[in-house]
Amino acid sequence: MTHAPWRAACCIGLLTAAAVCLRLLVDVDPHTGSVQLAWPQAAWLTLRVDAVLAGAGIGGGLALSGTLLQAALRNVLAAPSLLGVSSGAGLGVMVVLYVAHVAGISTGGVIWTTGAFVGAIGALLLVLQLGRAGGWPDPVTTILAGVIVATMASAGMVLLQSLVPEGLRGRFLAWAMGTVPEQPDTVLLWSTLSAVAAVLILAWMRHARLDALLLSEDTATSIGAQPGATRLACLLGAGLLTAGAVALAGPLAFVGLVAPHVARRLVGPTHRWLVPCSCLVGITLVCTADAARQAIDLGVGRLPVGVLTTLVGGPLFLILLRHAMHGGRHAAV
Repeated sequence: MTHAPWRAACCIGLLTAAAVCLRLLVDVDPHTGSVQLAWPQAAWLTLRVDAVLAGAGIGGGLALSGTLLQAALRNVLAAPSLLGVSSGAGLGVMVVLYVAHVAGISTGGVIWTTGAFVGAIGALLLVLQLGRAGGWPDPVTTILAGVIVATMASAGMVLLQSLVPEGLRGRFLAWAMGTVPEQPDTVLLWSTLSAVAAVLILAWMRHARLDALLLSEDTATSIGAQPGATRLACLLGAGLLTAGAVALAGPLAFVGLVAPHVARRLVGPTHRWLVPCSCLVGITLVCTADAARQAIDLGVGRLPVGVLTTLVGGPLFLILLRHAMHGGRHAAV
């Protein structure tokens, strides 16, 4: 960790600006397949700007969600998928596809994203209800409830996939692999961006209470941090942000886990710096991955962004898990 967090924060901001510019400028010649950097033509500019805005909502939302969850659950390996929100969103999409198939109607973008959002919020409310202990969500019980709800939602998705035609199944599988949309639903996009901005401001204003969550329950209560109410607010905020991000792009793995850890390494554990920097790191990761996939053509189309985030985030998660296990072992000794 640096002794001057503001310097690291400035560097993170510059990297975010560079990632945004890269996503705007990266271009692939449709005839030769060569990659080049060029300002897009007017016909393509709107698509790229929308992709950057979607990447900001997705990356910023997932990163901020992970930061809040790690504070609320006192677990540095906590991630948005622990609450079962991603699986709930997937189940919501599959329910919409199945109902549309039975009714013989087409599924537009609004219906699709509405199903994802309703499923995500439903899973979140169920997990919070199951995790209640003494009126407030208990960290351990909430995690266990999230795992169970996610497993049940995944089973429901598999069941519904077997009941819809192969074409609809293919659309769902493409969404489930994670893709930053270039033509997102306008209402969903701006709702997600507004939610990210609102939660970011509120979390930064309450950074002292987030720091207090890392203390013992009695200590946090004695200094007036209201850990129960703060934890509930974190879980609700994290769930809403994850729901918006998943509805936009599908479940992108590891962004909500990696971004807070990178920011914590650079600016330290104090939430005054960690909250905004995690958000910026998440935007950087998603925009960079989305730009990188433009240059990767395996002959069957562009790779989904979710594949890149998984290939990078998976090994990093194992490294973090190994460090956490060694840290606990050393503490026990």
